[in-house]
Amino acid sequence: MNLKIFRRMISFFPATVIFCLVSLAVVTPLFAAEQVEVEIEGVEGDALKNVQAALALPEGIVTDGRVNTLWLDYFRLKAAEKIRNALEPFGYYSPDIVIDLKTPEKDRYRILARIKPGPPVRISAVNISVQGPGTDETSFRELVSKFPLKKGDILLHGEYEKAKGELKALALETGYLDADFPIHKILVNREEKSAAIELLLETGPQYRFGATSFEGAPRYPQSFLKRYLAYKPGEVLASAKLRQTQLNLMNSERFSEVVPVTEKEKAEDLRVPVTITIKPGFSRRLRTGVGYGTDTGARFSINYSDLNSLSRGYELRSELNIAERLQGAGVTYLIPSYKNLNSFTEFRGNIQHEETDTYETRIFALETNRTRSFGKGRSGSVYLRLLYEDSTIASETDRAFLVLPGIRFSANRYDNLMRPTSGYLYSAEVRGTHEYLGSDTDMLQVILQGSVIVPLPWRLSFYSRIKGAATAQNDSLRQIPASLRFFAGGDRSVRGYEYQSLGPKNEEGEVVGGKHLLVGSIELERALFSDWGIAAFYDAGNSFNSFSDIQLYQGAGVGVRYYTQIGAIKVDIARQIAVENPKFRIHFSIGIEL
Repeated sequence: MNLKIFRRMISFFPATVIFCLVSLAVVTPLFAAEQVEVEIEGVEGDALKNVQAALALPEGIVTDGRVNTLWLDYFRLKAAEKIRNALEPFGYYSPDIVIDLKTPEKDRYRILARIKPGPPVRISAVNISVQGPGTDETSFRELVSKFPLKKGDILLHGEYEKAKGELKALALETGYLDADFPIHKILVNREEKSAAIELLLETGPQYRFGATSFEGAPRYPQSFLKRYLAYKPGEVLASAKLRQTQLNLMNSERFSEVVPVTEKEKAEDLRVPVTITIKPGFSRRLRTGVGYGTDTGARFSINYSDLNSLSRGYELRSELNIAERLQGAGVTYLIPSYKNLNSFTEFRGNIQHEETDTYETRIFALETNRTRSFGKGRSGSVYLRLLYEDSTIASETDRAFLVLPGIRFSANRYDNLMRPTSGYLYSAEVRGTHEYLGSDTDMLQVILQGSVIVPLPWRLSFYSRIKGAATAQNDSLRQIPASLRFFAGGDRSVRGYEYQSLGPKNEEGEVVGGKHLLVGSIELERALFSDWGIAAFYDAGNSFNSFSDIQLYQGAGVGVRYYTQIGAIKVDIARQIAVENPKFRIHFSIGIEL
């Protein structure tokens, strides 16, 4: 079949049919066929990329190493039209295009596209308006005022479509589900190289959330599931709140699939019912873990949890922790509030044995607490703890029973728990007891702590933490058990010193802990690659019995961080400062530390 016959065949078919057949071919990358080269001259940047994509060689031009000259000639004939269409989104409506087909060698072809884009079309008028019930919305007015294309700008279709999409997205985000563009025109005058934009958004009525029902998890009460809702009936129907609801349910670890659906066709009085289909995951789980920390040594843990106890969404958790210096077992039963996602009542019992170079203690404790959320990342608790402790500090052995009520408040605004780059955390706790409650001693303690991360240029970040505590007590320090005394030193205190090795000493020079505490740290970290970092730090702190006699121990050093899915792996080398015969100490830890 020669070229003349092929052209006669084309005359029997509409050009659009031939174009569709070619478009259906699988597109291969430009220059993929060695026998056919495509060269483009005259344009650059994003415009060049768009032209390159338009001139990608369709499959069929080269088959079994041979060039189909009929398809190649048709591709050449259509090339100019493809280039014009590719340049229009960048404002070039009248380019001069010359397409040459050359054969530099036998069975090799080169298509050369010479392009003179000419002057771009510029915007002569912009008319963006909103009408309907949402006209007075401040968010719409702000978005219209920030429309990226102004009079005199080059007509860029991508910017126009992006801004148009943002207007529509804002409408849907704020409950205007019927929002549409009855007028959306770009009037181009090719001769004058000008264009007028006219865009009208009709918002339609504003919809609100109606009733929400859950399907697919009959073992969970509806009242329990509704605690995960990020909205209330009657609030503006916002897709962001639906996404947050979906995230709340997934983060509960109870469900493997969550699909929220709004049913606008069933809306009554502009209130849209929502159906959330959920697929329960395994509610009972057994997990094991291993780790290492300089403070605790090697550690191993077993955790069992039932996230739907009594088929009411209650949580039963038990754990066994075994480390070189710390062993313990505990059981927790949590009753969630059906009114608030982060509020709950908790009952806990645990036994623990800890042995350090400073002290040895055995604890049996029962605790109940009521925790209430005060907004994102903020919570407060009141608790009552029954504590029996048998401890040996230096050469002193003591047994104590305490009825210990307390209250705490905390706020956490870190952007990422695994590798935070900005944010802060602070907490305050007040706890105390008295002999009138049946305790062996009376005391009042206040504990304050906080930390902050500030991002800096050049992938640097500044991290600082501080912790302070004070004890008011009429009796001697001996009446306070080891777990309620304060010590310093270790990975999360003053690096360069052993865990809990700093504090007031007895007459024999043995550390016995103190009534008060003050420790702090500053650290500068430089991120490396995607998961690594190096840091330099300075720590200072100590525990003491009198505010008039404070001696702060100091340590400084450098460290390496490797960030994983279970938290950071940290290796620090610290040196003691301002002491005789200063020593170096390596600190190693794995896990989340804030």
